[in-house]
Amino acid sequence: MLPSPSSPIQTAPRLPFYRQLYVQVLAAIALGVLIGHFWPEAGVQLKPLGEAFIKLVKMIIAPVIFLTIVTGIAGMKELGAIGRVAAKAFGYFLTFSTLALIVGLIVANVVQPGAGLNIDPATLDAGKVADYAHQAHERTLTGFLMSIIPATMVSAVADGNILQVLFVAILFGIALTMIGDKAAPLMTVLESASHAVFKLVGFLMKAAPIGAFGAMAFTIGEYGVGTLANLAGLVATFYLTSLLFVLVVLGAVCWAVGFNILHLIRYLKAELLLVLGTSSSEAALPSLIEKMERAGCRKSVVGLVVPTGYSFNLDGTNIYMTLAALFIAQACNVHISLEEQILLLLVAMVSSKGAAGVTGAGFITLAATLSIVPSVPVAGMTLILGVDRFMSECRSLTNFVGNAVATVVVSAWEKGLDRERFNAAMAGIALDPTPDMEEVVPD
Repeated sequence: MLPSPSSPIQTAPRLPFYRQLYVQVLAAIALGVLIGHFWPEAGVQLKPLGEAFIKLVKMIIAPVIFLTIVTGIAGMKELGAIGRVAAKAFGYFLTFSTLALIVGLIVANVVQPGAGLNIDPATLDAGKVADYAHQAHERTLTGFLMSIIPATMVSAVADGNILQVLFVAILFGIALTMIGDKAAPLMTVLESASHAVFKLVGFLMKAAPIGAFGAMAFTIGEYGVGTLANLAGLVATFYLTSLLFVLVVLGAVCWAVGFNILHLIRYLKAELLLVLGTSSSEAALPSLIEKMERAGCRKSVVGLVVPTGYSFNLDGTNIYMTLAALFIAQACNVHISLEEQILLLLVAMVSSKGAAGVTGAGFITLAATLSIVPSVPVAGMTLILGVDRFMSECRSLTNFVGNAVATVVVSAWEKGLDRERFNAAMAGIALDPTPDMEEVVPD
């Protein structure tokens, strides 16, 4: 249970600046950029450091999600509350995911970043995107729905498929709620396991600067900063559009709920830098769960909203898909009618759901979207293949902020937000972890 608003807030001692995670990650990113730029071959060789850290995090994500959702749902005590939170969360996801698609569509039509390139589709090498296109063809709606159901309950956690873990955890949590007091012994075990898992997360997160260093050194070493110059217009448009969406659209939502989005971004600065360095929002998922609980969001809401948001609330990916699709059409001098643009938007609404917050997922969903509009050549994706890595960071950052905002908003709607604790967190006051949560990442 979170402390009541009247309970005294326990503040944690502030660590020296050199021990703060965001400082360490920021220094690691800067060092990685320097290594990748001046010694590109050495930077490429550092790729395993970033990959190893991502694997370590992915190793622990499934248990974190399972335990968080199960204990959160079982703690609600009544099924009506579970359905209410889920309905509000998915209502929020659908609304703002659609808004992100529309924003990308509008900006692409107004700015027209691909206009004037005059690319002949026949000259493009379709082989480079063949693998992405093949994966996209496999992403049918029926296939997507069937993939949610795991072979066994254990295999969902063993395979680390987020959607399957969500499915099993929600069903198991509901079952525990239905048997009432008989679930108490098992709940004690699960809560103890949750403490142990989050302690492990804290241990693993100490390697975050090393992972960010390796990933950034590889990105700059492999693709070079000069790669950005070729398609600077598209990259700049995407970054500015994402910034506009976060500050204006999400900022307005935050204002309506009673807080400043800039304060939330400051609170999550360490996690955002980690996402920037690794180009994966999944790298900071366990830490986001802990941070949201620490800031006063009810555990049951956090347990449902954060993991589901990682699959269904991908604002950055949605902006990217409509913007990139129209960029390719403009670059190849292909006119897309209003009806085709609406079709594109509707397809993107479906194809974006269930995409994991990892590098490459946005590219696959883009291929799936383009395949529905025959006039836009899928081979045109080769135009953005070189800079996709640089846009991946922005996609992940926007997705991450969007899910953090969703968690606070749904918590507020559910009257599950400890305002005193939340305001203290937004003011930059270091807080002790909540009584039911071990400390994960020192601020």
